[in-house]
Amino acid sequence: MNYKIYLLEDEENLNTILKSYLEKEGWEIKSFLKGFDAEKYIEDKPDLWILDIMLPDTDGFEFIKKIKNFDNTTPVIFISARDTQIDRVVGLDMGSDDYLSKPFMPRELIIRAKNLLNRVYGHSLVDKIIDLGNIKIDPLKRIIIDSGVEIELTSKEFDMVYYLSKNAGNAFSREKLLDEIWGKDYFGSDRVVDDLIRRLRKKVINLNIESIYGYGYRVSKS
Repeated sequence: MNYKIYLLEDEENLNTILKSYLEKEGWEIKSFLKGFDAEKYIEDKPDLWILDIMLPDTDGFEFIKKIKNFDNTTPVIFISARDTQIDRVVGLDMGSDDYLSKPFMPRELIIRAKNLLNRVYGHSLVDKIIDLGNIKIDPLKRIIIDSGVEIELTSKEFDMVYYLSKNAGNAFSREKLLDEIWGKDYFGSDRVVDDLIRRLRKKVINLNIESIYGYGYRVSKS
């Protein structure tokens, strides 16, 4: 699921680590070190905010007020080095959905984020139409439109377009694409991935499928 998640954490090393873990889930991540920079993106309305309470230029409590004032339904996870009951209570009272005390394992944040996203959105985003400019993909109808024209694709071709497009901007190895499109039980050369990509480039002209030398492929967002 290509959720959009914004991370506000002022510890640069931790920010980098958490961003990396979150991106491995196929999510679109934007990270910030300062509240002032993050404030400009509140109106983007991401699917989830992950906020540190203790920040150099503001604090998480003030920041969550601004988020909730813009859209009270946006879920928030607080992270903090202060493991105090009052912080937890205040955070929940202000609208946070979860609270993690530092230090914590990045995997725990992933699990909590997944549980929260599933609880809030359920399957509401599963069938969301993907819009990449000239390219429109309807996963329910299994239709792809390129510049207003419906493109006829095989089942595997559609699965590949859909998987790469819903994770636009993320790079995937041939092995990963084999597992996702053909299944983990497939035994054969990963060159079937290259063959399928070649066919897609001829059929879906305006889909920008980029080759990553020696690794795999990604679909560009632009």
